[in-house]
Amino acid sequence: MKTNRIILLVFMATALGIILFLFNKNSEYVSFKEAAISGNDVHIVGVLNKTKPMEYDPAKPNHFSFYLTDTLQETRQVIYDNPKPPDFDRSDKIVVSGKMEGAYFHADKILLKCPSKYNTDKEKKTE
Repeated sequence: MKTNRIILLVFMATALGIILFLFNKNSEYVSFKEAAISGNDVHIVGVLNKTKPMEYDPAKPNHFSFYLTDTLQETRQVIYDNPKPPDFDRSDKIVVSGKMEGAYFHADKILLKCPSKYNTDKEKKTE
């Protein structure tokens, strides 16, 4: 009976460790200002600032930079060490995850919210 309890205790400790590890890996949604203060991995929601240049050269596929305006209307340069995502220019909102490094945001991941096909169908019907 003691071995069953020991196995159960080890299993519970392992499960708790995994849960705590996964919980700490999650980051929160913040603005650029809060990201600069925290220094941790965070998510920032924003829109592409089309008045500023995007830098992507297919000859250098692992470098893409652009300017993102967050929900508090602060614009910062985002550097992404991967190729430019498809349909990047057409996305409504952009979620970047990573951390601030000086004056720019270094993104590990980019999630795109593309325009809904239902919105365009609705607009066509109203015309």
